[in-house]
Amino acid sequence: MRFPSPLIPATLVRRYKRFLADVVLPSGEEVTAHVANPGAMTGLAEPGTRVWLSRSADPKRKLPYAWELTEVDLGAGPELVGVNTAHPNRLVHEALREAAIPECAGYPVLRREVRYGDNARVDFRLECPQRGACFVEVKNVHLMRRPGLAEFPDTVTARGARHMEELARVAAAGARAVLLFLIQIGSATRFAVAHDIDPTYAAALDRARAQGVEALAYTCAVSCEGIRLARRVPIVD
Repeated sequence: MRFPSPLIPATLVRRYKRFLADVVLPSGEEVTAHVANPGAMTGLAEPGTRVWLSRSADPKRKLPYAWELTEVDLGAGPELVGVNTAHPNRLVHEALREAAIPECAGYPVLRREVRYGDNARVDFRLECPQRGACFVEVKNVHLMRRPGLAEFPDTVTARGARHMEELARVAAAGARAVLLFLIQIGSATRFAVAHDIDPTYAAALDRARAQGVEALAYTCAVSCEGIRLARRVPIVD
């Protein structure tokens, strides 16, 4: 996934109301940017942090600037972290089409946002006449409290726990169900569930995996030009 135009550097003044951030542009102008991220953004939203913005050419947009990347030191030196939670599904879609996720390759039909279960939607449904269906749910990851260890979630997510229950039902019925944690941090070498932040979600994931739900974690290569899927990393306790 490439950004359609060069990103703009800025300095964060504050993030507030979850979806808004005041930033200062290189010109000295202070503007409000949209934050496409409902999470806590722990360690990524401190005042004074260098951030990178995209700017929409749509004149109808109330907030033309959108916060895309944060530049922080997570233990391995300064690096860029993707914070826009609208991107992971696009990244995974590209990777699935290019067969860049070997665990999910071999399905000729790819459908997005498919209804299933109890009035839920799954991010991707892969289909193959010989293999049946594979349901893929994507979770964005940008929390790193210890060098190299990416974690999810960064806040309590009741919706995420419900997704686990739906995927577990799919697996119990005999179809494949895959939970893919997409880590927008290039320095991540492993992944873990943040039990201390949301023990209910952690327990729901444990139950789902016991019923056959497969869990994968992939890192991304993040730059000001774009973001792409990089490599699989182990899931640890």
